Amino acid sequence: MSDLQPSPQCPFCQPENLAIVARSRNFFVIIDKTPVTPGHSLIIPYRHIADALELSPDEITEVWELVQKMRQKLLAEDPAISGFNLGFNSGVDAGQTIFHVHIHLIPRRYGDVEKPRGGVRGVIPARQNY
Repeated sequence: MSDLQPSPQCPFCQPENLAIVARSRNFFVIIDKTPVTPGHSLIIPYRHIADALELSPDEITEVWELVQKMRQKLLAEDPAISGFNLGFNSGVDAGQTIFHVHIHLIPRRYGDVEKPRGGVRGVIPARQNY
């Protein structure tokens, strides 16, 4: 595991300074500061770890439960939500810029983009439409 020392420069290492909207034993949730869509949430471990692919099996179970809890919360708040994108960036070449795990839960609504087919495949636009 790549546990890192908490860093004063890391925006997620001082959760007491963040507007937490949900939490579990080892994770907390905030609304993304630059949301892709309204309700775009980040699920973040208290433990400073860079790569979501290195979460323990117990952490994966816990984070999935929190994702489901947030999904239900968002659906209850906004009945126009008709889908979700869920993901994370792992490594510089995958677009990771903050090296503290954060999992994106992005609510989607009918018509929010003209052609949603391909979803997360859009990270490489030429591969989105297949």
